[in-house]
Amino acid sequence: MSCNRVPGGGCQGPDVRLIDRGSHVILDNGIVEVTISRPGGIVTGIRFGGIDNLLEIHNKETNRGYWDLNWNEPGGKDTFDVDGDKVELSFLRPYIPGTKMLPLNIDKRFVLLRGNTGFYTYGIYERPAGWPDFNLNQTRVTFKLRKDRFQFMAMADTKQRLMPSPDDRLQQHCTQLAYPEAVLIHTSQNPEFRGEVDDKYQYSCDNRENRVHGWISCNPALGFWIITASDEFRNGGPLKQNLTSHVGPTCLAMFHSAHYAGAALCPEFRNGEAWTKVFGPVFIYLNVAATHAQVNCRYLWEDAKQQMVTEVGSWPVPWPVSPDFPKSMDRGSISGRLLVKDRFASPTPFAGCYAFLGLASPGDKGSWQTESKGYQFWAQADAEGYFHVKHVRAGKYDLYGWVPGVLGDYKKEGSIDVHPGSWLQLGHIVYEPPRDGPTVWEIGIPDRTAAEFHIPDPNPKYINRLFVNHSERYRHYGLWERYSELYPEGDLVFTIGKSDWRSDWFFAHTCRIEKDGSVKPSTWQIRFHLPCVQGGVYKLRLAFAASNNAAIQVRVNDPNTRTTVFDTMQFGKDNAIARHGIHGLYHLWNVDARSELFRAGENILYLTQRKPTSPIVGVMYDYIRLEAPVRAFNKKKDDPGGRFGIKVLEVNHHYITPERVPHRSIKKSVCSTDAAAVGWEGSDGPWPVSKDVGGIMQCGWG
Repeated sequence: MSCNRVPGGGCQGPDVRLIDRGSHVILDNGIVEVTISRPGGIVTGIRFGGIDNLLEIHNKETNRGYWDLNWNEPGGKDTFDVDGDKVELSFLRPYIPGTKMLPLNIDKRFVLLRGNTGFYTYGIYERPAGWPDFNLNQTRVTFKLRKDRFQFMAMADTKQRLMPSPDDRLQQHCTQLAYPEAVLIHTSQNPEFRGEVDDKYQYSCDNRENRVHGWISCNPALGFWIITASDEFRNGGPLKQNLTSHVGPTCLAMFHSAHYAGAALCPEFRNGEAWTKVFGPVFIYLNVAATHAQVNCRYLWEDAKQQMVTEVGSWPVPWPVSPDFPKSMDRGSISGRLLVKDRFASPTPFAGCYAFLGLASPGDKGSWQTESKGYQFWAQADAEGYFHVKHVRAGKYDLYGWVPGVLGDYKKEGSIDVHPGSWLQLGHIVYEPPRDGPTVWEIGIPDRTAAEFHIPDPNPKYINRLFVNHSERYRHYGLWERYSELYPEGDLVFTIGKSDWRSDWFFAHTCRIEKDGSVKPSTWQIRFHLPCVQGGVYKLRLAFAASNNAAIQVRVNDPNTRTTVFDTMQFGKDNAIARHGIHGLYHLWNVDARSELFRAGENILYLTQRKPTSPIVGVMYDYIRLEAPVRAFNKKKDDPGGRFGIKVLEVNHHYITPERVPHRSIKKSVCSTDAAAVGWEGSDGPWPVSKDVGGIMQCGWG
């Protein structure tokens, strides 16, 4: 392993050679030797670190290292770009009109550089105008490693472990659970895995976190890693979840999929639409423990992380031959500062701290999360809302975003043209989140996940030991079954001012599973007190972190009325509940509720999941807020002394209910996140107080 921290892992060594063996070609730089079949472009062998082949030698050559589309149709050809510092191979599979081939020209590239401890791969998909219709469902690169060598998998500091063998998943050793990917292991040569669940979806993660993952061989001590330096070519944006590594041992570079989203992320090409897209490059990094003291998994993982940082910092790479991959000088950037304007949270705009801002194809608010045909470029702002989106391909984009702790989606008015070599400075831009009136109460944190809600302990028979006492405990299998076990006699009841959403709000609103195994609709209650009812329209904000074929009905104070306040109708196919994700696609509904539905005193809001078609049908809520109508402010009646202002209260790191507070002679403030009162005391006594339980506010705004 090279000590130089440079792209590719090193730059010193003999000339890179291309060896032609007829049905195969070999790339060799004296450190790594990669064998690729012709004309299909299948990686059949990787020699490194004293092992003749890191790939599974018992698999057919077509099932070792491959781009996950059918590359073996007739008509393919390969071309080479060779000098002493680099070999770049191109395997082109052209579309033949009149055949049943996928109507794309597919150009797979493999690149080996001098001194590199690994190799790169990227692909160019081209569809000229006028070609037949088709849908693109998935594309990725897959590597199947030797099961006798690679048993330890790592994808994060807190997500790495010795993994079951693929033999443990054979029918005689396990029981399939609700779907084929999930099995319960009964017998294994390693007693540690007996009684454990294995499911590849337990190791998924967001695109923004999917930078490096892979496998480690203990004898000899070496690692096989996939490093993805940029998300620009991945579909669905930074929150799109994808597979990583899993039992096989299998290592994936995911470019495009519908996982955790459904058909909404499968682009349709119709009416002869022309399209070209470059996927990658990604880097297959190989490292080895050079000394006896380094022979441990932690060393190889830490080294792979450092190499990932180097690859990210070197993006875009300068060496691709294809003109479809623009170099750094041919790209542009934008920068600015995002402010949030919410008059019920602050009298002046405040910084969009740690906001996510991104450029994607022009569309509606939030359309970036289902955008798959084009490229996306994202950056996270700092604590003051300043952001810089770099390395953007030239083109026309819309600027999208969201702010953790603030409801809704941002979209800048008007599209942005990015030119080669340009740097567009936007200055201050302002996001006005959805808001009609002051908060009556709220549940959760608007962060597009359900992670803050109650995630139960798993059924002991469905354990994955990696996720016991883990921050991602929602990765356990079968948690949807726990709802009916925790609420055996009736559905969830949440009381504003008493209940705590951290312990009393189940993370997924699913169907009720009866003792006979049948499923029934479930109705949750939110109980709250109104000292009085204001005339006008109350606004209910329903933000969902995920939905799988669910439909939520809203009723107020009458659970049996046929006339609902609102019905989402069936929506969502992200399957995040079954696949152990804490979010899928984000949805926001803004619901009008007439004041006549409410009454002074106790009220109940009913939320019914009315589609009992499967135990895994349901939703995950992100955030729920009820807003009161805004009545005209009467200066003489409401504020005769000019004492009231607006004060931001910050609880659990997000802006919550504003208070009418005296802005003169304030002696002290009281603010606690632990079931305490939140309010202000002036020189002439206490002022209106809101009760807070774990960030849930009951507001006394008049």
